[in-house]
Amino acid sequence: MPLWLKRLFLILIGVGIVGLLGYALFVPQPVPVDIVTVTRGSLRVTVDEDGETRIKERYKVSTPLAGRLQRITLKAGDSIVSGKTPLAFIEPTAVELLDPRALAEAEARVKAAEAKLKQAGPALERAKTEMQFAESELGRVRGLFQKNAIARQEFERKEREFQTAEQDYRAASFAVDIAQFELEQAQAALLQTKPDGGGSAEEGRRFEIHAPITGRVLRVFEESATVVTAGTPLLEVGNPADLEVQVDVLSSDAVRIKRGDDVILEQWGGDVPLMGTVRIVEPSGFMKTSALGVEEQRVNVIIDFVDQPEKRPTLGDEYGVEARIVIWENDDVLKVPAGALFRSGDSWAVFRVKDDRAILTRVEIGRRNGLEAQVLEGLERNDRVIARPSDKVEEGVRVAAR
Repeated sequence: MPLWLKRLFLILIGVGIVGLLGYALFVPQPVPVDIVTVTRGSLRVTVDEDGETRIKERYKVSTPLAGRLQRITLKAGDSIVSGKTPLAFIEPTAVELLDPRALAEAEARVKAAEAKLKQAGPALERAKTEMQFAESELGRVRGLFQKNAIARQEFERKEREFQTAEQDYRAASFAVDIAQFELEQAQAALLQTKPDGGGSAEEGRRFEIHAPITGRVLRVFEESATVVTAGTPLLEVGNPADLEVQVDVLSSDAVRIKRGDDVILEQWGGDVPLMGTVRIVEPSGFMKTSALGVEEQRVNVIIDFVDQPEKRPTLGDEYGVEARIVIWENDDVLKVPAGALFRSGDSWAVFRVKDDRAILTRVEIGRRNGLEAQVLEGLERNDRVIARPSDKVEEGVRVAAR
């Protein structure tokens, strides 16, 4: 090979190497990004807040007359049986037996108890009627659901309505039982207060207060023997298996929560979450200071358990839980990870990947939670978008998957 040809060959090789180096140094490299795919599936929007359990129907037992209270031997946690377990013993004083004012007060308490019982009766009938109607509606939609004539969501909604109506009936029934107990206690106290009630305190006559419900003793307010006046709280009783959950949420979230919404209860100490349903969104709010020192307007939401007590045997009164209140849910929506969204002017946008380049695409977003968002317009299923785009990602820039 001639010498000049060899030199030309070497020169061409050198020019090629310099060209490759120049291309590597000056031509922009693809920006490494995380790419996700737009999919169809289920989307759930929840309001997440901490809450605590509380016994649904608790009752403070008070003395219906003045006298000397004997020492209460019951302790918190002791079991009681309605109408059978004696809670406390009162020895009426001789002065109490002959005091006209005490007699008038005892008669007034009887009348008040009678009025309370009369009010509780119609409320129980209304709750019973609503429960029976909800039960008939549930039976009707169950038949339609078995024939695939209605959606599962409609059937589950009627099922929740029946469960809520059943809880309301139980609460109304409890109110009647307590009103009847208070009337009987007031009538017995009136007989003890009357001068002709028979016997005297010196003869050892004493007034017994029995358990109004079957459950457990929660607190003992007056444990030692002492002199008490009428209306003094003695004990608090309730049924620890009959629990509800109280959650305070922001008022802006409370307006989106409605009766019958599903609730997922987590971090209560068990291996699996518990299910609940919203019974009441209280109509009035209150001011609360957050951990960051910010004053917030909050609203209490009361939740009933759907799962039976057997699934939560160790859960007690005033235990902490994390509640996720489901305010919207759909099993078939077009969705995109929330991290792919960003604001572009007055609208939402994403960077769609086409031919290995980032394309700025404006989208219309519907429902969203902290992880995903519903896409109404702008994207299609299986479109690829950039998750968490950095400031290096711009319109038309070349990108490569990490």
